[in-house]
Amino acid sequence: MTSHELRKNFLDFFKNQGHKIVPSSSLIPEDPTVLFTTAGMQQFTRYLEGSADPLKDFGGRHLASCQKCFRTNDIDEVGDDTHHTLFEMLGNWSIGQDAEKGYFKEGAIRYALDFFVERLGLEKEKLWVTIFKGQEGIPEDKECIVLWKNSGIPEERIRKFGLKDNFWGPVSQTGPCGPCSEIFYDRGEKFGCGAADCGPNCDGCKRFVEVWNLVFMEYFKDGEGNYRLLSQKNVDTGIGLERLTALLQGKDSAYETDIFSEIIKELEVISSLQYSGHRRIFRILADHARGIAFLAAEGVFPSNLDRGYIVRRLLRRAIRFGKMLELPDDFLISLVKRVVKQYSRIYPELKSGEEEIVTVVQKEQEKFEETLERGIKQFDKVAAEGRISGQEAFHLYDTYGFPLELTEELAKERGIEVDKKGFTEAFEKHQDISRAGAEKKFGGIGKEATYEATRLHTATHLVHQALRQVLGNHVQQMGSDITSQRLRFDFSHSQKLTGEEIREVEELVNRKIQEDLKIEKEELPYQQALNSGTLAFFKDKYPQRVTVYSAVDSEGKAFSKEVCAGPHVGRTGELGRFRIIKEESAGAGIRRIRAVLK
Repeated sequence: MTSHELRKNFLDFFKNQGHKIVPSSSLIPEDPTVLFTTAGMQQFTRYLEGSADPLKDFGGRHLASCQKCFRTNDIDEVGDDTHHTLFEMLGNWSIGQDAEKGYFKEGAIRYALDFFVERLGLEKEKLWVTIFKGQEGIPEDKECIVLWKNSGIPEERIRKFGLKDNFWGPVSQTGPCGPCSEIFYDRGEKFGCGAADCGPNCDGCKRFVEVWNLVFMEYFKDGEGNYRLLSQKNVDTGIGLERLTALLQGKDSAYETDIFSEIIKELEVISSLQYSGHRRIFRILADHARGIAFLAAEGVFPSNLDRGYIVRRLLRRAIRFGKMLELPDDFLISLVKRVVKQYSRIYPELKSGEEEIVTVVQKEQEKFEETLERGIKQFDKVAAEGRISGQEAFHLYDTYGFPLELTEELAKERGIEVDKKGFTEAFEKHQDISRAGAEKKFGGIGKEATYEATRLHTATHLVHQALRQVLGNHVQQMGSDITSQRLRFDFSHSQKLTGEEIREVEELVNRKIQEDLKIEKEELPYQQALNSGTLAFFKDKYPQRVTVYSAVDSEGKAFSKEVCAGPHVGRTGELGRFRIIKEESAGAGIRRIRAVLK
């Protein structure tokens, strides 16, 4: 079964079981405290915690999706059998057990076994499961044990684990979570460690492969780390498409399946080398090309901050490994084009953004090439001393664009150490200096602000939201400068706005001005503000309580909502007529508009 067939099989199965098929959400989540979408449930967080109604937005409480996800914590592990940056997660949900005859543990287990055994033909005798043993005041999941035994899984194939292994979530600091039951597939003794108690979660072997996680979300973790019961019970499940594809195709890793085979074949042609002789580097290049293409398609462009830093890190890591194989300069462009061709049918945004993806790769490669050779010489110079100090590591980062991880990789190859703590201290000092100089760009315009400047400041909030609606949620404020005559607004976006896009932004802002929205001010705990969808910048410098300004209509619905120091006018009707007078580049991946109010 190919990965495409598996994806379709899963969605068809749950569609036939009365589930609504929900398209994959963006890799850029609504929750501003999280860099990327890392799990299928993230787009459903508000529904799982009971603050939004899935019947209204999706037409049902039983949902299924194939969600594109991106995780950054294992970038250095990419190249082994199991780790990826970008991956796809198959999942099904039942939101609110007591409404619309929703299902909970029994239904989740029944569907899982039906799909695995009846639909895919996996041997039931090779399935093992784990359940939550109880910890920190949360009881053992005894009900799950009974349900699995009644479903034909004997007690000797049921193992108990604690919070680390069998309690899932929340994705951010707070949110819905709950005990889980994981399904493992036994690949056989030849993959085992030989221990008598060998089983799921064994650290010594690769015999047991986790293939499906059934999460029973019935708790909410608050900002103090306490768990309370939710007002409803939910099912949230997840299957890693890459991992299950490898299992079904009898491969040790997804890199040997159709998911990566075409990308790796392209690499073999480009390099005149065989995958078998350079497995780790080929895997890193294939993974990173896929991740770069998907992120760039969503408007995430190389920078030294947040999401942009991850893209830059992947690009520069791939370029360096390409040089180790003496690949031609345009090798990465060939790989991302292959990714676009493979996935454009499933994710059309890749095809529509292909030109932009290629441009991002080309520009970053040219930029990195200019400094790489000089950076290597500088590294060799300081490495001769037998150790890389924190200040030297930061100098490589700040002057030559070397991510700390690249410096660490080079140091590891030479058997020397890098002072990571010293690097962090130098980096944080640099951030403090940058923030001090940038505070006027983000937020307040000062106590002596004129009424004209206050009107323009209020307009920037409308502009920000309008740009996000017209161009996409990848848009993020990168800076602003306001005088009594005009506003300047910088935002993340890789390409020049078309005349139509500029008109759409102007019309949307002016429509909200005409609607005479009320500007509401409230003080909230910082985390509560973020959870409510408030946009925020410089996240790590905010106090525990923040001021939030919202532009709200007569029904109480907010058009824009941001953490801000003010000041603002009372209603948008005071702004007059908004007009964009210029749109231009403000740097790599950053656009700038200048606008006035009449």
